[in-house]
Formats: sequence, C-alpha cells, structure tokens
Amino acid sequence: MRQPSKFFSTANHDENEPDNKARNLSQRVVDEQEREVRAVQHQVRRPWHRDGADTAPADRSGEEVGTVTKGKLLTTPTRLLKLILPLPIEVEKDRENNSQHDYGRSISANDRIQPLALLIHPQQPLSYVERLIQAELPPVVENGKDKIPSIYFRAEDMEQGDNKPTTRSEARDRDSEAESRSSSPTHVASYSGLGHEGPERQGSDKNWVRWSSSTEMGDFIRDAARGREFAVEIEGYHVEIRVSVPSFRDRTYYMRAQLGKMSGQIDRLSRIKRECDLLAHQGANRLAKSGFALLSGWWGVVYYVTFHTEFGWDLVEPVTYLAGLTTIMGGYLWFLYISRDLSYKAAMNVTVSRRQNALYEARGFDIHKWDHLVQEANALRREIKMIAIEYDVDWDEAKDVGDAVKKVLSEERTNAGEKTRSLEKEKEKDEEFTQEERKRTSESSSTGDTRS
Repeated sequence: MRQPSKFFSTANHDENEPDNKARNLSQRVVDEQEREVRAVQHQVRRPWHRDGADTAPADRSGEEVGTVTKGKLLTTPTRLLKLILPLPIEVEKDRENNSQHDYGRSISANDRIQPLALLIHPQQPLSYVERLIQAELPPVVENGKDKIPSIYFRAEDMEQGDNKPTTRSEARDRDSEAESRSSSPTHVASYSGLGHEGPERQGSDKNWVRWSSSTEMGDFIRDAARGREFAVEIEGYHVEIRVSVPSFRDRTYYMRAQLGKMSGQIDRLSRIKRECDLLAHQGANRLAKSGFALLSGWWGVVYYVTFHTEFGWDLVEPVTYLAGLTTIMGGYLWFLYISRDLSYKAAMNVTVSRRQNALYEARGFDIHKWDHLVQEANALRREIKMIAIEYDVDWDEAKDVGDAVKKVLSEERTNAGEKTRSLEKEKEKDEEFTQEERKRTSESSSTGDTRS
C-alpha cells in the first residue's frame, strides 16, 4: 500500500513544480517593475539620483569634452542673460537605483559633467538665481540631516581698503593715512564698463564683497563689471565658481548689431523720403506763388475795366463785392473742413501733406513702416545710452549707425516730440473749453431756477 502512495505524492510534486516556477517568475517580474517605478519616482524628486549620474553625458556619446572650470555670463538677442556654470559636484547614490556594491556617497567627483545654463532677466533678483542653482544640487548633510546648500554671490571691490572690521583706533589711524596720501574722495564708486576686458589683477589685490540676494541681477552685473569676474560660492561643497563679467560691448552687442541692421534700411528710406518731402514743399511754394499771381491778375483786371473801359465802376463794384464774399465763404468752408487754425502754417501743412502722400504712394514708400522703424531704432538708441550711462562709458553712436542716420533719427525724434506736445496742448484747450461751457451751463441753469 505504501508504493502507490509514494508514487502518488511524487506525481503531485511534479505537477505543482511548473506552477511554482511560474509564480516565482511572475513575482520577480512584479518586483522588478516596482523597483523601476520607485527609481523613476525617486529621479523625479531628486534628479541627481539618476542611473549613471556619475558619468558625464559626453562620455556616453564618446565625445571628448574639456573640463570647464570657469563660468560665463553671455548676452542673448532677447535681452535675457545666459549664465553658464560648471557644477563639479559629487554625486550621491541610493540603494533603490543602484546595486549594493555600487551604493555609496560621493563615489566619484563628476568634474566633466556638461555646464549648467540658466536664462535670467536683468530685473530678477539674485535669490531667483540662487533657487535655480539649488534645484540642480543635491542636499548637503549637516548634523546628520539633509540641508539645501546656500549660494553666495561675491564681486570685486575696486575701492581702497580691505573691508575688514577694525577697532576705533585702527580706523582713525587708517583715515589719517588716507588723508595724507590723497585728498581725493574715497566714497565714490568708480566704473569702467570693461568687464572681462579689463586689466587682470592678482588674487592678493582683490577685495571681495558679498552681495545681498535681494539685489537685481542687472545692478549686480553693472557693479561687478568694474572687475573682470564675480564668484558664486556653494555652501557645503567648498566650491567657488568664477564667472567672467560681460563688458559694455558684450552687453550691447546684439542691440548694436540690430541697430546697425536698421540703419541701412533707414538710410535707404530716408533718401526717398527726403526727395518726396523736397518735391512736396516745392509744389506747395509754387502753389502759394501761383495764388499771389492770380490775385495780382485779378487786381489788374479790376483796374483795367474800371479806368480804361466804358463799363466803369458801376459794373465792377458789385462784381468785386460778390467775388470777395465768395472767396471769404469758400475759405471759411475749407478751414471748417480741415478743422485747423486759420493760419498760413495750417494751409501749408495740408497742402504739403497731401502732396507728400501722393509722392510716397508713387515711390512705394510706406509711411507706417517708416514710423515703426524709426520708433524701434530710437528705442534701441535710448536703451544703449542708458546702459552706457550705467557703465560710465562714452558710446560712439556715429560709429555704429553713421552720421547721416544719427541726424535723421534725431530729427524724427524731435518732430515726434513737437507733434506730441502740440496734441497735448490742443487736448488741454479742448478740456478747458469744455469745462468753461459746463460752468456757463450750470450758472445759467441756477439763475433760471432762482428767477422761477
């Protein structure tokens, strides 16, 4: 009886073995999937915990990339600043994303990782740049706890002195020495605008000042441009990244290039406009002269008919009255149509503007395109001049745009200012007239109520 039972148990074991293998295989697949999901979630929370984080991206593609040890601050065509920072940080690994053998903290210094690029607006504070850099760094361990590393921005101080705390006696001695050496003021900041193009100074001659994180990036760069570079210090990693500062020419490179490109179009269009304006003014002058000739001819006809014909003054008198009255009525209606002041300048402007529009259309000159182009060019000039004032640099405008274009832009800006002022004056007059009419209406209505 034992043999059949033994045979039965063996058969039972053989039948369950495939199920167990399938179950174990399925469980291993599920465990691997769960580990992959956890690893992806961990990578989302902390990007530096990615698989192969200690290998530079250039190494995986087989390209050779030199080690970047210094950052750069570049200008872009969109007025934004491109900050390039090499982050030679050490990579932290975790057990879930790596095997136990590979697990460790600070296994390899990732010196050859590709630099980090950040786009920054000049009006954004340094605290915004600090948060962007912190998002790319793993936390540091302080007293057994993870802590986000602080970022400090330091710039060179070009003034005299080492900016170190001193006692009262030491400060008095230093002040007396400074007064004996030079009588020039020492509390005036000097600006050069040379940036990285300036003379190189030794490390012992540099005095560094840490800037507040609430300072705008543009203000920080303008002050840092007095030296060749500024420093970005990362807490906990003992890393100080030197970043070269853009000079005035670097900061305004794209603006000056765009202005130079516009200057060619402005020069070509200004010639066409100058010819059309000259022809229009000549036509208006000829029209004015022909009007005087017509009046002189009318005077001669009246004189001849009155004194040298048999019709005499009896016929000429009513004709002259009617002709004069018709002229006055026609002029009055014309000025009502143009809605301008009764002046020679207004009549000339209307005549010239009509002739100009006809010539512009015949020559293919678009006045709206011209106005838009001039406005953009003047806006660029204003922006470059503001940066030149901030950098304390004399900008040679004629070198970038030319003397002729500079003169045209200045004239157009002056004319636009005069038109704006005249429109404002007309608007003020209309408002004053409206207020006076309202006062008269209210006074008359109050007088009528009193009488009633």
